[in-house]
Amino acid sequence: EDFVQDKQLRTSMKKATTTEKNRERIEKRTAYICDKIDWLKPNHDWVDLCCIGAINTHVTKKNIVSNEWHYYISNKELTPEELLKHIRGEWSVETMHWLLDVHFCEDDCRVQDEHIQKVLNMIRKIAINSIRLFKNKTNSKRAFSNIMLDCLIDPLFIFDICKHQN
Repeated sequence: EDFVQDKQLRTSMKKATTTEKNRERIEKRTAYICDKIDWLKPNHDWVDLCCIGAINTHVTKKNIVSNEWHYYISNKELTPEELLKHIRGEWSVETMHWLLDVHFCEDDCRVQDEHIQKVLNMIRKIAINSIRLFKNKTNSKRAFSNIMLDCLIDPLFIFDICKHQN
């Protein structure tokens, strides 16, 4: 953190930036990578450490600005673009897990049988992906939970969800 936060040292790091707009949210991510870490090697216990990195996330939403730093170490040489790609991939996994837990209380499920656990997980993911497709194809701004509630109240609504799968 100290190395990355030193502006002069940070200028020696490789850098890449992406910007995404989603509704009223603008997210700018800048990744920094340093693979010249001989100075660090005597002071750590990380096997095969190849590089250190950081991502600065700058988010603007409804005139509110947030700025966060996240720090990474890797035993693989990475470019800043690769770091951005890996971290976005990790967040997509975390987002799916969050959806599964919030909408289906998956972490509280006490099913013991491993086969049944896998089947339930697949069914939950099919439901989430079906709702996601429905929202995308209908440009719906409704929350996942409201759409799921509609399906519980009116089981025939599930057919509306399913007809948007192709």
